[in-house]
Amino acid sequence: MLRREFLSLVGAGLASQLRPRRPKPSEFVFARLRYDSGDWDYNPKVAGNVLDSVLQYTTIPVYPEEIVITADSRELGAFPFIFMTGHKLVRFSQKERDGLVAYVEHGGVLFSDDCNHDIDGLYAKSFEAEMQRAFPGTQTLAKIPNSHRLYRSFFTFDGPPQTSHELNGWGDDMVHDYLKGVEHRGRLGVIYSNKDYGCEWDYDWRNKRFRRDDNTRFAVNLVVYAMT
Repeated sequence: MLRREFLSLVGAGLASQLRPRRPKPSEFVFARLRYDSGDWDYNPKVAGNVLDSVLQYTTIPVYPEEIVITADSRELGAFPFIFMTGHKLVRFSQKERDGLVAYVEHGGVLFSDDCNHDIDGLYAKSFEAEMQRAFPGTQTLAKIPNSHRLYRSFFTFDGPPQTSHELNGWGDDMVHDYLKGVEHRGRLGVIYSNKDYGCEWDYDWRNKRFRRDDNTRFAVNLVVYAMT
């Protein structure tokens, strides 16, 4: 199937009707974390846009549907990459915290993006508090150096790319020149952003051709890092 036809199914919401199957082990699946305390389903177009970029730039096969999963699911470990976003409160049960810890310990990557773009906002404060509960001590969220291989896993970046929301003064009116993370055995298991990539990537993938620069390229680095 041609890439354009394939992604047309994703954009039209027909993939679930035409391909009602489980993902293959070799396929990249865009998995989204559902948590009951906040607006976990914000930025609905991100999945299709990221899938388009993975298809466009890499040879990684993709599954054409977004899958929603909770942190206490037994199937959490089947997904190397999980996307999490929102504006509001983040609260996990102990079972969900335990699930996330096990996920990280087994090599999974949780990418958590704060749509508030605000280090003092509700999502930021509550998510960081949850990470401190789940990963106490030396594993608590720390700044990821801009020399980290995350920024060279596919495309080369000098650090996390800026977003239009930062440059336009949204949120705390700051350009955050770092991401934070939790490492396990030298590998990032949690990647945390205050940059609002979710809103930056929340547009129809067909409109990417009108942009001078493809702002979803960093998503490819995240996926490749998680898959390798």
